[in-house]
Amino acid sequence: MSGKRVVVVTGGGTGIGEATARLLRAEGHQVVVSGRRSEPLRRLEREIGVLAYPSDVGDPEAVDGLVRAALGAYGRIDGVVLNAGVGRGGAVGDLSLEDWDEVMRINVTGPLLLLRAAIPHLLESRGAVVAVASVSALRNGMGNAPYATSKAALLQLCRSVAVDYGRRGVRANTVCPSWVRTEMADRRMARFAAETGLGEGGVAAAYEEATRPLPLGRPGEPREVAEAIGWLLSPAASYVNGAVLTVDGGATALDPGTLAFDFHVEPRGDGGA
Repeated sequence: MSGKRVVVVTGGGTGIGEATARLLRAEGHQVVVSGRRSEPLRRLEREIGVLAYPSDVGDPEAVDGLVRAALGAYGRIDGVVLNAGVGRGGAVGDLSLEDWDEVMRINVTGPLLLLRAAIPHLLESRGAVVAVASVSALRNGMGNAPYATSKAALLQLCRSVAVDYGRRGVRANTVCPSWVRTEMADRRMARFAAETGLGEGGVAAAYEEATRPLPLGRPGEPREVAEAIGWLLSPAASYVNGAVLTVDGGATALDPGTLAFDFHVEPRGDGGA
């Protein structure tokens, strides 16, 4: 994908998706952003000139419409960023099937539908795919079965594209962030703060406590993940295919068995912290 490109970004209204859209537009590329909430998409459309297409990635007709909108506006698709996602918790024995189905529909089936619709056009442009998974695809935590399973499935879905279409010029890679300051992470941190009585510090204190053990000792910013995505989409990554890039502050490099030597960790309740 050399020169100016046309990139579809799902979950593009906020967080990592918004940061990716802003980065790509700043580099002169055309960007089509989708998401279920119209207002953030329209705001981006006004501010930086993306094409907003509100849609549910789990709806086959909506996904087909998204691809048609991109082709109608720009005539081609050079890149797809699979960023839309939802989080639901629960251990295997007590999670609700409704939560399971919703997570799989948005986090796995949605990317599959978009890839199926976009592959013919990516083959024409010899384009690239980047999936935004999570360190949860590689490591797990308490009560995280639906989300972790969905992100592991997304990783392998992206690798399937890399293997099946690499010889025809399409690259597909995955980024796995840890805690990044996004709306979804903010909501989880707000619950953590309420559960643990962090008081006035609230979300900021929750981020600080949750990320203190990381080698970088802080959460990531959406722009930091967007930079990795932009690189993977670019010709600079022309021989990178099927890769899994952790953008996690060193979380997956850390042996949790060594934490006791450097940190005083106090479990909270049955599920820990």
